[in-house]
Amino acid sequence: MPLAYMKDLLEEAEKKEKAVGAFNVANMEMLIGAVKAAESSNTPIIIQIAEMRLKHSPFHLIAPMMVSAAKHSSVNIAVHFDHGRTETAIRAALDYGFTSVMFDGSSLPLEENMEKTAQFVRLAKTYGAGLEAELGTIGGSEGESTQQEIITTDPKIVPRFIEHSHADALAVAIGNAHGHYKGKPRLSFPILKEIQALSSVPLVLHGGSGISDEDFQACIRGGIRKINIATASFDSLTKNAKEYLKDSNTPNYFELNEAMVAGVYETVLHHINVFNNKS
Repeated sequence: MPLAYMKDLLEEAEKKEKAVGAFNVANMEMLIGAVKAAESSNTPIIIQIAEMRLKHSPFHLIAPMMVSAAKHSSVNIAVHFDHGRTETAIRAALDYGFTSVMFDGSSLPLEENMEKTAQFVRLAKTYGAGLEAELGTIGGSEGESTQQEIITTDPKIVPRFIEHSHADALAVAIGNAHGHYKGKPRLSFPILKEIQALSSVPLVLHGGSGISDEDFQACIRGGIRKINIATASFDSLTKNAKEYLKDSNTPNYFELNEAMVAGVYETVLHHINVFNNKS
């Protein structure tokens, strides 16, 4: 199928009151597992990679593989660049054929975040691509990056930010965090409700790994239309690989490959079913 666009998938999710799963991938096994789950459930997904992961997954290798996987899938799959911070990397993603990018200006002063987001929106549109922005600061740590404190999105700023930046989707901070949570996640659903009432674009939840199925569905009812999953897939791949190597007397690559694919497949499929919001 042709590459899908984030904006189209989020519009469909809005109509059906569900969320699109956006699954980070870092190698071939993760990519195969995610696409297999999308196809077996007949559900569109987004596959993505964050800029900070490129030191482990070189862009010139992982990007063509992601785009090709989406093009050859039997379901609609969008290819997204997650947490882009530099113009060089964002341009590269667009040149590789990614159908949407994120500019993460959350560490910048508000005015600078709005201005730079608007600049990257204009750049993305020259490629026919969409752009996701971030308002507030999502806590935790992406891999080996520095821990960030959560700065909750201020609902009152949302309309002005969207009007100035023209972003297609907005990642919000409501107590969610990247990586492994320290204790039970405490999401602020009242804040989410306020943001939903004031936002004219679909909302995005980062830091999905570790949030309960019930809280996911409460977020969906609160207007979240894209949910990012990364750590859970990394963990399931690693767990399956470890168990396979422990249990096998004569391990070989091909069985190890299948074990890693299966770990990601199971995790992605579970989240797809939750995000479809049918129960």
